[in-house]
Amino acid sequence: MRKKTAIFLLAGFLVSLAIFLIKSGKEMADFEVNYKAGQRLLAGETLYRTDDQHWQFKYSPFSAMIYVPLSFLPLRAAKGIWFFAIIASIGVIIAFSSKLVMREASAKMVWPLFASLVLARYFFRELQLGQINSIITAILVGMIWQIDHDEETRSTRRRTLAGLFWGLATALKPYAVIFLPYFILKKHFRAAAIGICVVILSLAVPAMFFGLQGNIVVVKEWAFSLAQSTPHLFTTQDNVSLLAFVSKWLKNPSLALAVFAAGVIIFAFLTLRLIFAGKKIKRPALLECALLLFFIPLLSPLGWDYTFLSSFTAVLLVLERLTSFPKAARVFLSLNFTLIALTLYDLLGRTIYASYMSWSVPTLNFLIIAGALFYLRQTKNA
Repeated sequence: MRKKTAIFLLAGFLVSLAIFLIKSGKEMADFEVNYKAGQRLLAGETLYRTDDQHWQFKYSPFSAMIYVPLSFLPLRAAKGIWFFAIIASIGVIIAFSSKLVMREASAKMVWPLFASLVLARYFFRELQLGQINSIITAILVGMIWQIDHDEETRSTRRRTLAGLFWGLATALKPYAVIFLPYFILKKHFRAAAIGICVVILSLAVPAMFFGLQGNIVVVKEWAFSLAQSTPHLFTTQDNVSLLAFVSKWLKNPSLALAVFAAGVIIFAFLTLRLIFAGKKIKRPALLECALLLFFIPLLSPLGWDYTFLSSFTAVLLVLERLTSFPKAARVFLSLNFTLIALTLYDLLGRTIYASYMSWSVPTLNFLIIAGALFYLRQTKNA
């Protein structure tokens, strides 16, 4: 078994190395932005510059810190390390999600393969851009692992680790804050408190580079940069958030914002019902946390299509429980998964793909999966 695993890992490494050398090493444009931010942070320079135009750094000053060690390396070498960090993170997402969902001995291990195929284009896009979402998702899947097992062991250590994982993910990208109300509702106060401390610390640590006053200025620049650059991106083709969806369809920013707010309230109400309905279920946290992770690209104003990779645990859960649905629903869900997998630029062509993305059809695809998750809880199948 170990020999087979070693051969599989070696083959995976060689294939990944070939992909990097042939293609990805020449791309990874988003990584280049973050790599430059690491260099600027090291030099104590401002991170948020309007003259960077489309290639502005948009993350917190703390996020730039993780690129500082890479900034000492030549760009291509740094890209190589980051490329394999993404590969490893994708492996963690698939492996840990599979262990979470497939804990029953009768589970068919083909489902993780199917879930990987459904979301393959998002994983590849993450690699192409050199993004950080897979790393953050891997951290959050680790958090879900701790919470899920804590329901059985009631371990202080697991709650502490859950808080550390959540705090780190939130410090890297604020969209992970979606778990804070859940922690409070489920009375995971230790995890919430530790996570909040990590976030506060992350805001203070960059003072090592900027000084105390300079750090305050940079944090304000970050907030100003987001406020200035975010609104005009709501109707961008690749933005698949719920806000982008209504903005593209309604063509009225004020009305779109109101509809989005109403949508968030409805989602919050339905999620509350889902959580309360899980009180008599053996492992309720798995579906609940998978749903919140699933919601990140939908509720984040800048939910780019590749951030749907965070839905892996939820997609796997629906696939593994597919027999729990009526026959017509199984066919409909299967077609929906197929459509997600085959929405490829090379397959559809420029015109059809542009129209498909401009009307935010992927948002509808994933809202259907959200409906499937609610159905599973309503019927107490997860």
